[in-house]
Amino acid sequence: MFIEKRRHGKGVKYYLVYSYREKGVVKKIRRYLGLNLSLDELKKAELEAKQAISGELEELNTEIFNFSLTKKQLQFLNLFDKEIKIHHLDKKEWHRFTEEFVYNTNAIEGSTVQQGEVKEIIEKQKTPKNHDEHESENVAKAVEFIRKTKHDLSLELIKSVHKLCFDGTKSFAGQLRNVEVVIKNGRGEIVHAGIPSNQLKSALEDMISWYKKNKRKFKPLILAAIIHNQFEHIHPFQDGNGRVGRLLLNFILLRNKYPPINILLEDRAEYYYTLNEYSGSHNLKPTAKFLIKQYKKMIKQVTTKRK
Repeated sequence: MFIEKRRHGKGVKYYLVYSYREKGVVKKIRRYLGLNLSLDELKKAELEAKQAISGELEELNTEIFNFSLTKKQLQFLNLFDKEIKIHHLDKKEWHRFTEEFVYNTNAIEGSTVQQGEVKEIIEKQKTPKNHDEHESENVAKAVEFIRKTKHDLSLELIKSVHKLCFDGTKSFAGQLRNVEVVIKNGRGEIVHAGIPSNQLKSALEDMISWYKKNKRKFKPLILAAIIHNQFEHIHPFQDGNGRVGRLLLNFILLRNKYPPINILLEDRAEYYYTLNEYSGSHNLKPTAKFLIKQYKKMIKQVTTKRK
């Protein structure tokens, strides 16, 4: 920050100026301090202006990509976190969660592997013979990876998760797409177009940069929801974005010592609705409510099943 002086007739106007760069463009926040100020008046006005600019910078740092949250909105979203009652999974519960997650996350994307087969594949009782079965084995490995990795969110981590999920089944495993993609509904209508391929790396880097700046401001549930939804909005891979996005959701929860969430096949329609609300109107509230419901269902499943 610096003091800027401007001639005004025979007097001098004083401004406090803060310069910053946003996507390669230099922008400035300027606050008027007063006219013909004494040294003491200037110091007092400068202190008040610094506090005002600091508040504005905090608002800038909570911008979620192409929209922003006020402090009240941020506080409102963080209140959803109170709906989560922390339950850390034990070894058996983690095994059950992995089975449930692998089955549901693949089935949402059209996998034909049945739930009982997933259990056999994970427990090495069945050798995978086709792509769907291989991807069941692969996604289980990806779950183990996000549980144990010490790395924070990065472009390399995202690509590594995709590589784990689709190694041996997709030629582009671990590679950002170089083609354009669209998402269609059951009637063949385009409901979302992914970010243009030549902007993917920049869009992901923006997402990661935002995460690093703001991860202490958001409660884990909301932070995970934002990153998951923005990742799906970007759609950086030719295929497999849904599965990687749901793994990233849980990666962020686990890094913050929160339990994972399983999104059920039976709730796929509501899940897609929440994504459309975010992508179309920047509304995160449906996602927060939906994830809380999915979490409660998951806890009931893994803590009561096969006891």
